[in-house]
Amino acid sequence: MKKKVIWELIMTMGLLSACTKPDTNSDTNSVVEESMIESTANNESGSEEIETSETENTVVKTQTEDISDEAVSTVTSENQEDHEQQQNQQSSTDNAYAEAIAEETSVSEEATENTDVDSSEERTPTAEIGEHVLPKYTNLRTDEAGTIEHISYTGHDYAGDGSEITKEANVYLPPNYDPEKKYNLMILLHGIGGDEDEWGLTKNTSRVKAIMDNLTYYGDIEPFIVVTPNGRAGADNKKDTSQIDSFYKFGEELRNDLIPYMDSHYSTYGEYSEDGYDLSAARAHRAIAGLSMGGMQTINIGLGECNDIFGYFGAFSAAPTSNPATKTASLLESCEYPIYYFYNICGLQDRIAYQSSSAAAKSLPALSDKFTDGENFMWQEMNGGHDFHIWYQGFYNFAQIAFKHDDENIH
Repeated sequence: MKKKVIWELIMTMGLLSACTKPDTNSDTNSVVEESMIESTANNESGSEEIETSETENTVVKTQTEDISDEAVSTVTSENQEDHEQQQNQQSSTDNAYAEAIAEETSVSEEATENTDVDSSEERTPTAEIGEHVLPKYTNLRTDEAGTIEHISYTGHDYAGDGSEITKEANVYLPPNYDPEKKYNLMILLHGIGGDEDEWGLTKNTSRVKAIMDNLTYYGDIEPFIVVTPNGRAGADNKKDTSQIDSFYKFGEELRNDLIPYMDSHYSTYGEYSEDGYDLSAARAHRAIAGLSMGGMQTINIGLGECNDIFGYFGAFSAAPTSNPATKTASLLESCEYPIYYFYNICGLQDRIAYQSSSAAAKSLPALSDKFTDGENFMWQEMNGGHDFHIWYQGFYNFAQIAFKHDDENIH
């Protein structure tokens, strides 16, 4: 490059010389020569500075590119790790859901058909709250049996845009149901892999129906209505959906849609009015219970949000997202309503829910003056897993507990 500059100067000076008159003055020639030498030197110096600057810029650029590449590599690596963690978490969640659903659906029991039943047997109430359902309480009754109805009602997409949707449920009506008589109402909720049909209130051989028919027949309980709704308060409410957020919105559906429907279409204690009515007035005549996710809803929604409309609560193997006992105790500090009874049951071999269920309920009497063990609270654990062996037992026990409050002994 230096050579090129020098040659350009020489050529320029040659052209200038050719275009001017010759001058014999030695001083002038000397000045021109000095000027040429100084210009050449300055250009050489400038060229060196340019080259040095270019070199420095190249070094800086290279270093910047190296740092940028390293930063991009680090961010990319971190993003990849985050993505892999999210995938692993999602995979673990999916596996947990799959395991819960598999166990939840592993057992299915119906009414037993005992042809040796003595029709002259006395109607003696012998049911007990324990670890076994006596055979006579699971017997299929053909006389004085209750009925099952399938209903549709208007709900809302509380997990979405709030638009109107059609929801479905099954209703058990006790033997000799009389529209002129008032009946207590129990909401019975399903698990993560189920829907309104999971408890089997779809046929005459339903185990729940048999238990209700016989508890009523033998005089162990006053007859009451049972409704099994779909506990997902959203437009996507099929049992195979991966969307579970709607489980946590069900309190709004209970308050705004399902209970008003039941109070307006069946002979309950709720004094329904299209202009609005006080749902809390009949809370002593309503119970809520459920298995697994339905047990979580009983705790989080029933006790936590809707204690003004329910008086009785039953959680069977409450799911891992159940509020811990400390939170429930805190939520109930400002509750003005008495808790008539809170019943819990869980299998000792339940790998899915034992830890969460016990953490949600076991210590409540020690944390809240709303509960007194043996009076309006019971924690029951027995051999069993996360399945209907436990949940039918839970329903059988809770059906005997519900709607038998004594205001003088309630906190």
